[in-house]
Amino acid sequence: MIVLVDERDIVKQGYAAGFKKEGVSTIGLDPDDFMGWVTTVPSEELEAVDAFLLGTFEHRQKFPNLIRGRSNAPVIAMNDTGGLEQTLDMFAAGADDVVRKPAHVREILARVAAVVRRSLAAEDPEELHRDLIVYFDGRSPVVKGVELPLPRREQRILEHLAKNQGRRITKKQLFDAVYGLFDDKIDECVIEAHTSKLRKKLRNQLGYDPIDAKRYLGYRLAPTGQPDASYQ
Repeated sequence: MIVLVDERDIVKQGYAAGFKKEGVSTIGLDPDDFMGWVTTVPSEELEAVDAFLLGTFEHRQKFPNLIRGRSNAPVIAMNDTGGLEQTLDMFAAGADDVVRKPAHVREILARVAAVVRRSLAAEDPEELHRDLIVYFDGRSPVVKGVELPLPRREQRILEHLAKNQGRRITKKQLFDAVYGLFDDKIDECVIEAHTSKLRKKLRNQLGYDPIDAKRYLGYRLAPTGQPDASYQ
């Protein structure tokens, strides 16, 4: 899920529509609403956020540190102009990347993926042989050297599990990551059906099930004794 902060409704609505076409849920918030939300929302719900996009509003330099106090998700600043000082100010404030509007949603997703790859590489710098390669920029995963096209919901589930490899993710957390925190029109049990289909496809390709599921506890990618997933 992407959280976009901007004063202008037209910007929030436009990017929300663009991300929706890519199968990514998005919520647009005014700065004041965002500040109230990010400081009070349960940590479990914040883990569903893939990235924070900071558009145009006053005092936005304060927001990266505010976000960092609650979340490690990438923070991308979006500038209306290409001014060097504005770009440097946002990097100094703690933004992970800066783009100039209008930026296509695919470019933003690619930049988010690059930040995620860097963070994962920092945690596990070793290069190991792996059978499963997961991308975070819209490309299909690769299993044993062969591309595995997946429906968008299944791909989003795999990506979220890959970002949190080694940690168990609850059904609600997966639902929030795929459908967004504020979608109450869909029963979260739909995640079970998506995950079941995903596990079957991966099992057929890998020869084993890389997703460990525990009732009431949730899901985890790459159980002990099986190859880890790599990230590109």
